[in-house]
Amino acid sequence: MKLEIQPIHHMPEIRCGMNLAECLRDAVGDSGFKLQSHDILAITQKIVSKAEGQVVQLSSVKPSAYSASIARRMSKDPRLVEVILSESRRIVRMRGEVLICETHHGFICANAGVDQSNVEENDAVTLLPKDSDRSARELARILGCGVIVTDTFGRAWREGLVDAAIGIARIPAFVDLRGKEDSYGHTLRVTLLAAADSLAAAAGLAMGKTSRTPAALIRGFLWEETESNAAVLLRAPEKDLFL
Repeated sequence: MKLEIQPIHHMPEIRCGMNLAECLRDAVGDSGFKLQSHDILAITQKIVSKAEGQVVQLSSVKPSAYSASIARRMSKDPRLVEVILSESRRIVRMRGEVLICETHHGFICANAGVDQSNVEENDAVTLLPKDSDRSARELARILGCGVIVTDTFGRAWREGLVDAAIGIARIPAFVDLRGKEDSYGHTLRVTLLAAADSLAAAAGLAMGKTSRTPAALIRGFLWEETESNAAVLLRAPEKDLFL
C-alpha cells in the first residue's frame, strides 16, 4: 500500500447554509485532482459545523450560577462554560484550566469539543456537528468517495494532539488482523488497528492548523465499502479499566 495525502486548497470561508459538498468538489478540482471512488476526503469538523449552523454567539448566552462557579474556579468565561456544559453528558475531570467532558455523542475531549479557534467572529464558538456520521454519509453520497470528519483530541498518558475520526462514511473504522499470523507464525489475538483514526491523524499533518486548509485527499489506502460508523471507535464503559 502506498499512501498519498494531499492538502486541498482553494476552500472558501464556510458559513451557515453553504453547500459544503459543492465547495469541496470545486476545491478538489482547483487543487488539480479529480475524485475517484476509492479516494477518501478528510475534512475538519470546523467546516462541517459552520455549514450546519453549529455556531453560538457568546453574547446570546446567559450562564447559570453553576456555570459561573466553575468559570471562577477555572478562570474561564462563564458563558463559554455554559455552552460546554450544554454540550456535555457528564464532566469527566476538572483540574486547573482543563475541563474534560463526555459529549452527548460519547466523545471524551476537552471542553466538549466547543472551540473558539478558526471562527470568524470574535464572540462566536463552534459546536461539534449533531451527527458527524450522518454529515459524512451525506457528503460521501454526493461526492462519490469515502469521507472522514476529523477533530483534534488529546491522548491519555501522551503529550501532544492528534486528529481523530468523529464521523466516517463508506470506509472501515478498523483494519482487523485478529486471527492472522505474524512473520514468525504467531497468531495475532488483539491487533485491531484504528484505521480511520490513523488516516485522520495523517491527514491532520497535511492540513495543518494555521494554513486555512480544512480538507485533505487520501489516495492509495486499500478499503472495501462498509456501513461502519465512528461510534464503533468508542470504548464501551465495561471495557474501560480507568473509569
